[in-house]
Amino acid sequence: MPATSPAHPRRRRRTNRLLATAAGVLTVGALAAAALPGSANAGEQHGKGKGHQHGRYQDVQLLSFNDLHGNLEPPTGSSGRVTEVQPDGTVKTIDAGGAEYLATHLRQARKGNPYSITAAGGDMVGASPLISGLFHDEPTIEALNKLELDVTSVGNHEFDEGAKELSRLQNGGCHPTDGCYTDKKFEGADFPYLTANVLNEKTRKPLLKPYWVWKKKDVKVGFIGVTLEGTPGIVSAEGVKGLVFKDEVETINKYAKELRRKGVKSIVALIHEGGFPASQNYNYDCDSPGAGDGISGPIADIAKNVSPEVDALVTGHTHNAYVCTIPDPAGKPRMVTSAASFGRLYTDTTLTYDRWTGDIARTAVKSANHVVSRDVPKASDITGLIGKWNTLAAPIGNRPIGYISGDVVKDGTESPLGDLIADAQLEYARTLDPEADLALMNPGGIRASLTYAASGGEGDGVVTYAEAFTVQPFANTVNLQTFTGAQVIQALKEQVSGQNEAAPKILQVSGGLTYTLDLTKTGADRVVTDSVRLNGEAIDPSASYRVATNSFLAGGGDGFTTLGQGTDDLVGDDDLAALEQYLTANSSAGSPLAPPAADRITVVK
Repeated sequence: MPATSPAHPRRRRRTNRLLATAAGVLTVGALAAAALPGSANAGEQHGKGKGHQHGRYQDVQLLSFNDLHGNLEPPTGSSGRVTEVQPDGTVKTIDAGGAEYLATHLRQARKGNPYSITAAGGDMVGASPLISGLFHDEPTIEALNKLELDVTSVGNHEFDEGAKELSRLQNGGCHPTDGCYTDKKFEGADFPYLTANVLNEKTRKPLLKPYWVWKKKDVKVGFIGVTLEGTPGIVSAEGVKGLVFKDEVETINKYAKELRRKGVKSIVALIHEGGFPASQNYNYDCDSPGAGDGISGPIADIAKNVSPEVDALVTGHTHNAYVCTIPDPAGKPRMVTSAASFGRLYTDTTLTYDRWTGDIARTAVKSANHVVSRDVPKASDITGLIGKWNTLAAPIGNRPIGYISGDVVKDGTESPLGDLIADAQLEYARTLDPEADLALMNPGGIRASLTYAASGGEGDGVVTYAEAFTVQPFANTVNLQTFTGAQVIQALKEQVSGQNEAAPKILQVSGGLTYTLDLTKTGADRVVTDSVRLNGEAIDPSASYRVATNSFLAGGGDGFTTLGQGTDDLVGDDDLAALEQYLTANSSAGSPLAPPAADRITVVK
C-alpha cells in the first residue's frame, strides 16, 4: 500500500563459486525570476540556511542523485571524473565520486536546512564493483541507509536478480542461496523503493509502493517512482519474469491525481529514464537560448507530457548530467535534473512550498548540480563499512589475473576494451567448438575501463580479479550459436535501426570481423552491407557461421532480436571467466598485453 512517512524512517550471480573458492533536441529559455505571491520573491536566497523558512512560504531542500551502481569506493578512470566549464570557457577535469565523500557532501549540504529530503532516481545497485556485487549489493543498501536516503525509484538494474531479490533488498533477510555474510542479519533498506509502473503480472498491482509522502509539520511532498517502460528489453528475461512494465507518463499522471485527492499537492516524479545533454560539462547552461543547447532523448518527451500537477522531475539511466527547465503541458517551466552516475555529482534543488495552497511556488524553484569532490574529509562511518566488506572480499578481489601496458578504455564507438573482451570470448568459444568464427559483445555490458595505474597495492599494470569484476559484473554465460551470413549482417544492422535507431548500440567485434559504419546515412543503411568481411573475405549470406555472444544478447537483449534466433546452442562458463582466462594466457609481468588498436570498424562521419 502507498505510505505516508516521517522525514526519515528507520541476474544470477557467481557468488556461490567465488565464496567457495575463497571459502530530437529540446531547447527552452531560462526560468524567469517571477515574483511570488505576497511579499516574497524568487530573488531571495534559497538553500544553505537562507530563503523562506517561516510564514506562508517554506523552502524545502531536495538533494538527489542517480545511477550509483554500488560504487562505494571512488570509481577509476573516466568513470571517476567530471568536466567543468570555467567562466573563461576553458574546461577543467575533476576527480569525483566515492561514498565516503558523497556522505560528507550531503551532510554539509543539509546543514541549515531543517526541511531537507534526499531522493534517488534508480540503479542504486546492479552492475556493481566487487565490494558490493559479490554480496548481492547488501553493502550498498547499508551505505544508502547511512547516507539517510529517504526514497528512490527502481531502475532497470534493480531487476538484474529478479523481483524476489529486489523485495529482499527492501525488506531484509539473508540471501536464499548464499545465506548471511556476517553475524548480523541483513536488515534491508530504511528507505522505500517505488515501483509505480512495475506490476505483478497476476495481480496487476505495483510490485512495491507506487508513491511515498514526506511530511514535516504541515509540509507534505509526494514522490512517485517509475523505471523506463523498456526495462524488459535491457534486462535478462529471468529478471523481469512475472512482471509488467507500464507507460511512464500514464503511470505518473494516474498517481499524481491520487495524491491530489489525498491532499498532497506538491509532487516530485523520480524517473529512471533520461536524456542526452548538448554538453558533457556537468555545469553547462542547459537553458541558454543558443542553437544546440538543451537536452534530447526520451526524457524530453516525457517531461512535455507529465501532468502539470507534478512540480519537478528527478531522472537518470543515461548517466548524463543536466539541470534544465522544460515546459509542462500547461506551458509552465518545470525543473528536470540528472546527476550523472557513480556518485560523482549530487543535485541540490530548492522547492518553495506555499502553506496556503499546499503546492510548490514553481517560479521559485532553483537547482544546480554539485561535484562530489575528494577534497573533503571522508565520512568515518562509511569508511568503516567499506573496510568491513573489503576484508571479506579481499581474498577474491586482490588476486592478479593479468597484466596490461596501458589503460584499456571502454570509450568510443569501438573501444579497445570492447575488442579485448570480444577476443576473449572468441578464444573461449573455440574451447567449446574449434570452428567458432567470431564474437559480438554489447557495449552496455562493459561497465568500466581497465586502468594501468594501481587501484590498491597490486602495482601498476596489474589487473586484479576485482578490477575485472567491475568491468563485467553481470555473470552472463558465453553462448555459441549458428547463424547464416544474412543473419550476421542483419544483427549488425540492428545496431542502428529499430529500437536502436535513435540511440545506436554498437556491438564490439572480435578480431577478423571488419565493416564500415557510415553515420552520414540513416537507419540500417548506416551499416554498409558489402563492407562486412571476416578475415578479409565477404560474409556469404547463405553460409553458416558460429557466433559467440553473452547470454543477454543470445536472448535478443538490447533490441538484437536476430541474435535470439541462433541454433545449435552451446552454453559455456560465465563471461568473466572467459576474460580471466584470456588475460592469464596472453599476458605476463614481463610481457603485458597492449591495448587493442580499435580499428575493426571504419566509421564515416
